[in-house]
Amino acid sequence: MINVAQLFYRYGAMNSGKTIEIIKVAHNYEEQDKSVIIMTSAIDTREKEGMIESRIGLEREAYSIADDTNIFEEVQAIDRNASCVLIDEAQFLTKQHVLQLTQIVDELNIPVIAFGLKNDFQNHLFEGSQALLLYADKIEEMKTICWFCGKKAIMNLRIHDGKPVYEGEQIQMGGNESYYPVCRRHYNHPLL
Repeated sequence: MINVAQLFYRYGAMNSGKTIEIIKVAHNYEEQDKSVIIMTSAIDTREKEGMIESRIGLEREAYSIADDTNIFEEVQAIDRNASCVLIDEAQFLTKQHVLQLTQIVDELNIPVIAFGLKNDFQNHLFEGSQALLLYADKIEEMKTICWFCGKKAIMNLRIHDGKPVYEGEQIQMGGNESYYPVCRRHYNHPLL
């Protein structure tokens, strides 16, 4: 039986456990003596470069993806027999990066699981998210709850000095000090 690799996109609002899921998936593969390649966007400078870290404090080394990185070539150079490629902060990928992920799946037969936000704080798609929604074989939502009411969070509310922010640059690094996962109602009417 031939194993047919697929491109997975797992998206969720802030605090939905995306990074901890990467660490868990990597552990499960490695427990079976299978190799994984973990990569993350070089745009995310909150932690040390080449490191992913979950909010609960677990961390793993990762290869950085810059704008000029050819992910397909990187994976071939690292381990063309890897069992899986895991991508953190996939929303920051370019469309070209996502097409390179499809090459990894289609030409190297290595499954790729990309994790990231779907929409930004203004509810626009990120370039990487849009491309993944188009090219992924399987799309899965990772759920979390609204910061204010406990309903399912589907948006990310940017906060500055205790006030909601609805305008500005698409990319601003931050965690709970800058963003809350919220439902649609509390995106429009936050309880601050």
